[in-house]
Amino acid sequence: MILAAGRGERMRPLTDALPKPLLRAGSRPLIEYHVEKLARAGFAGIIINHAHLGHMIEAALGSGERYGIPIRYSPEPAALETAGGIAQALRLLEDGIPDDRKGQPFLAVNADIYCELDFLELLPVLHRMQIEPEDDLAYLVLVDNPSHHPDGDFALDAGRVVPRSSEGGEMLTFSGIGIYRPQFFREVAPGSVAKLAPLLRKGIAAGKVGGKHYRGIWVDVGTPERLRALDLKLGAAPAQL
Repeated sequence: MILAAGRGERMRPLTDALPKPLLRAGSRPLIEYHVEKLARAGFAGIIINHAHLGHMIEAALGSGERYGIPIRYSPEPAALETAGGIAQALRLLEDGIPDDRKGQPFLAVNADIYCELDFLELLPVLHRMQIEPEDDLAYLVLVDNPSHHPDGDFALDAGRVVPRSSEGGEMLTFSGIGIYRPQFFREVAPGSVAKLAPLLRKGIAAGKVGGKHYRGIWVDVGTPERLRALDLKLGAAPAQL
């Protein structure tokens, strides 16, 4: 699932006439980098949620035929936040899956980031969570803290995401890339507004969230200045996707 329903207030006026995922960096819109990488990694399909100017995302990406991966959409009249948007889209994520295979984990990626992580690296995690139903409820990709978020979000302790390392280890930032089980969102009613952070904190407290530290290129494209810097970087040299 690609999460694309945010309004992009900090990107205004750029997002007044264009949804944030369609802002261009280098040769293509931000969201297209994710679509192409998911297709190359062998994922069977993509669900994209959207709200603000969402019809433009559908018009730009279509059915996914030209990318070699089916794309379906989960429109929201108003943005439901991350957990609310995922809960709303669960019926699409499980559509066509036999009853005995429902509840399988899925990958979710924020549309407004740029990351050169190869999604192939996450397939073993998805496979492990598929065959071990009592395993983690979520798995997060963490990155080095950017300058605009120096305190980070979580720490890692032997592959487990923890609020803070007991040994004073480094704090890291959640990248916006995670793997989740549908039951992780069972407390969120479809159509309701719900943030992801409270669910993560609850799962972490229960010891049910794993993770990894990705040390490669990652950019939270949250302001026009960051977008310009990324555009210059990608325009100067081909992205290593």
